[in-house]
Amino acid sequence: MAKDGSKNKNRIFLSGKLDVSFLSFVLILLTVGLVMLFSASYAYSYEYYNNSYRFILKQAALGGVGVVLMFIVSKIDYHILRKFSWLIYGVTFIMLGALLIMPPMVKGMDVKRWLIIGPINFQPSEIAKFAIILLFSSLIAANYKQMGNFKFVAILLGILGVTCVMVALEPHLSATILIFMIGIVIMVIGGLKLRYIIGGAAVGAAGVVFAIVTKVISYGSDRIKFWLDPWLDPKGKGFQTIQSLLAIGSGGILGRGIGQSRQKYLWVPEPHNDFIFSIVCEELGLIGALVIIVLFALLIWRGFVIAMRSPDKFGSLLAIGLTFQVGLQAMLNIWVVTNTIPNTGISLPFFSYGGTSLMILLVEMGIVLSVSRTANIEKT
Repeated sequence: MAKDGSKNKNRIFLSGKLDVSFLSFVLILLTVGLVMLFSASYAYSYEYYNNSYRFILKQAALGGVGVVLMFIVSKIDYHILRKFSWLIYGVTFIMLGALLIMPPMVKGMDVKRWLIIGPINFQPSEIAKFAIILLFSSLIAANYKQMGNFKFVAILLGILGVTCVMVALEPHLSATILIFMIGIVIMVIGGLKLRYIIGGAAVGAAGVVFAIVTKVISYGSDRIKFWLDPWLDPKGKGFQTIQSLLAIGSGGILGRGIGQSRQKYLWVPEPHNDFIFSIVCEELGLIGALVIIVLFALLIWRGFVIAMRSPDKFGSLLAIGLTFQVGLQAMLNIWVVTNTIPNTGISLPFFSYGGTSLMILLVEMGIVLSVSRTANIEKT
């Protein structure tokens, strides 16, 4: 990993070439994701909204905006973000706090995840992932020699712990896991000592205990029970998992073909969201599913290459954190859909419906591309 410095930190716009391989993997995943979203959503969209194109039109439009923003962000020197790391985290903290005092989104369900501002609705937990990546990358790059200092590590763990607790109280288990693991990975890459890694694991265990002794337990315990045996309630809480597995199994090796899924016809609940990968498996089969997994793996590999070529620690940590987020989220989603782990309500990057989340994701990919441009400038 490079030292925390570059030849010119006063620039705003970059002239270096971006990483074409990373960009290609992003655009391929986005394109395949939009095709599969339309295929998975049109029956559901027509049944409930009398418009087969409701989801795909919004997703494609916001995806297009996201691509434009990705290219714009890739031209801006990522060092500028460092000046706003605390501000972005502070705003995110306020939004997470606002969720806790809001009434539940659905009557009878104590779940508070979405913040609605006029026509815009989004999950502050999505921004919290980026805020932690940015803040930790900035703090560790500036104080990497202090990674053996208990006081500094305690500050990082405190920030991470408070953020995770606020997200857990929504409750949003998958986002809590993601934020915690992202924070720990950045700390480890930044030079965290083994004794503190063990301490971090203890904090994670404490978080699990906290979830057990609070209202999150009723939310999480059922998921574990029906993960172990979804047939305990095949028409209720086990229904989604069972239908997902049926979709995956019926796809076979080569799949039924794009648009030919049967489970998307109101069998898999909301097939355009967290369980879209089951429809992918049904239509594209094992071969198609493996190709998509390989594409994610190549994206992660190239992101790590960009991180290692960064001219400074901040860029390296930032690229690693953003890339790791995509890889971890994709992995956890696929494990959930295949019932390898309990259902945590986690989306599949580039595939699951959520225009605002997709835009944020593409902007993050633009930041990684900005790091790649900077690395190419430093070579010249």
